[in-house]
Amino acid sequence: MLRGILRRVGQLLTGKRPVDDDLLDELEEALIAADVSYDLTMHLVERLREEAEAERCKDAEEVKTILQRMLRQLLQPLAKPLELGPERPAVIVMLGVNGVGKTTTIAKLAYRYRRQGLKPMMVAADTFRAAAAEQLEEWSRRVGCDLVRQRAGADPGAVVFDALEAARARGTDVVIIDTAGRLHTKKNLMDELGKIVRIAERQLGRPPDERLLVLDATTGQNALNQARQFNEIVQVTGLILAKLDGTAKGGIVLTIAHELGLPICAVGLGERMEDLEDFSAQDFVAGLFD
Repeated sequence: MLRGILRRVGQLLTGKRPVDDDLLDELEEALIAADVSYDLTMHLVERLREEAEAERCKDAEEVKTILQRMLRQLLQPLAKPLELGPERPAVIVMLGVNGVGKTTTIAKLAYRYRRQGLKPMMVAADTFRAAAAEQLEEWSRRVGCDLVRQRAGADPGAVVFDALEAARARGTDVVIIDTAGRLHTKKNLMDELGKIVRIAERQLGRPPDERLLVLDATTGQNALNQARQFNEIVQVTGLILAKLDGTAKGGIVLTIAHELGLPICAVGLGERMEDLEDFSAQDFVAGLFD
């Protein structure tokens, strides 16, 4: 699934090195360097110290086994596969700041649903940034799915209203709505996202099926701040972690799980449309140290 986010940790916990304060101090530094928060690092190291003593660990390799078990226990309850409910059209509101890989993730989702034999639609409700709609238009051609867009500066709520009307008329299975990500104008964003959710709820007779937040896992503390703020604005139902291919950090994933407890749905592992996988705590932890 991914490789090497905690490679330095894995190097420390290899072989017959004795379990002592020096090892645990170096482990602490390696975790923090990989974007694991200070609080979570202290929690993990203290628990490791206690469990290593209780289990009478003889070497670093045994400590690694305990750490992997602890991380699986942290992440397993949060794993939430991308599954659509029975009602149609299913509606997914995509959240995330500009530059995190949101547009590409929307394309990957649409491609995924096309391969499942479903009929997806993309909706360009980020009308503030003209390039966003143009990017979606290009992706919609490549995926082979419908796109609903309006002129730059149009009311995002009106775009969503028209899209849901069109989705019903066309027998669309899943509507994927792109939204703006301007956190520096938080009040405007809150109003805009709230309006989109309300319009969707009025037309569907139920809330949108998902409000998925795309995070760039390489951005460290910023990813945690974004998750916290978007969750305040509109309750996030799941995370998609983009750009997990080729970062030596990414420990922020563990921090977000520890501090916010938001479900993790999928991970993006490359630029191809196939490069979106359901999140597996087992696979994630297995690949962390290699």
